[in-house]
Amino acid sequence: MLSLLVLGAGGLAFVVWTIVRAEEPLQRLVKWVLTAPVLAVLMFVVAPLVGRGGYTAAFGGMPLTAVCGIFLAIIWVRDVAGVFARPFTSLYDGGNVPPEPRPFYSVAQARQKQGQYLEAVAEIRKQLERFPTDVEGQLLLAQIQAENLNDLPAAELTIQRLCNQSGHAPRNLAFALYSMADWYLRYGQDADSARRQLERIIELFPGSELALGAAQRIAHLADPEMLTAYYDRKKYLVPEADRSFGLRPGSAHFAPKETEPGLRAAELVKHLEQHPLDGEAREQLARIYACHYGRLDLATDQLEQLIQHPNQPARLVARWLNLLADLQIQCGADYQTVRQTLERIIERGPDLAAAENARKRIDLLRLELKGKEKSQAVKLGSYEQNIGLKGRLPH
Repeated sequence: MLSLLVLGAGGLAFVVWTIVRAEEPLQRLVKWVLTAPVLAVLMFVVAPLVGRGGYTAAFGGMPLTAVCGIFLAIIWVRDVAGVFARPFTSLYDGGNVPPEPRPFYSVAQARQKQGQYLEAVAEIRKQLERFPTDVEGQLLLAQIQAENLNDLPAAELTIQRLCNQSGHAPRNLAFALYSMADWYLRYGQDADSARRQLERIIELFPGSELALGAAQRIAHLADPEMLTAYYDRKKYLVPEADRSFGLRPGSAHFAPKETEPGLRAAELVKHLEQHPLDGEAREQLARIYACHYGRLDLATDQLEQLIQHPNQPARLVARWLNLLADLQIQCGADYQTVRQTLERIIERGPDLAAAENARKRIDLLRLELKGKEKSQAVKLGSYEQNIGLKGRLPH
């Protein structure tokens, strides 16, 4: 008796569990209601008939058993087949796992394209009420506020709220602040506010690659007039051609004027005092030291400041080491010195593409040095041969 109670309780619990887990609980309940009489017939009619023994008794219960089996098959065939087929179909349709809830901004984007900017903002805010930390929605909201509504303070407030939220990837925050800086430059011609956004990146991620990129951007912020010219369509004015161009002896006076290397070096030194992380300016200064003054030691010092700075991107470090090797070859350094410089690229990232390029360059380094020596020898010989021709009249 106790075993029957336990079995009945277990069966009832199973029935309730299948109803609760079903996609359509009411339909599953109806199936169990129809199944209950069939099970009762099998338990209280067919089972005793077969239990009395004998082939005749068992044979007499077979038609009734078949009828009950057909009836149960009609009710449950779809569910039973789904149990066996679900592992295979779920590979394609995801099974019965509910989709992950996510915001949708298609309506807001459609409103934005139609010029209904306030309606677009309202649609975005509806989604952000459900997903307050969604990066895409907050950036889209700030974009509409800045570009379409010309409300830069509101856009900055949206970006500030995004940056104050926890759990966001650093690159997402940096992208948001870069975007805000661009909006200040483009729509407000406000370099100071743009600089404030970039300085925020340095505050959030000090010493990181993101901070170095922001510092580089700050070093090249220009005045409002230049910013307006940068973002507006550039106009090219074609002056009238010089009518006596072909009558003038020589064309040296038509060549563009170049800045004297000494003055340019002084400008770069002054610039680097204010923006020491400006890699482009330090590269230019290293070239002037090596190519104009022949001071490889000063050029090496400038490039080493960039190479040794922590958290520099690997691609930039490889570029600076290759530039250092170029300057060493140009200034007459020996094979071993240049080789050691290129080997530093391999040591920093043996599996990177820059390391493979460095290995190829090392293999051809002696030819590169030899070609440089031949180039210098040709120039010198040409000069000596022309000395005796000065002042000679043609035959």
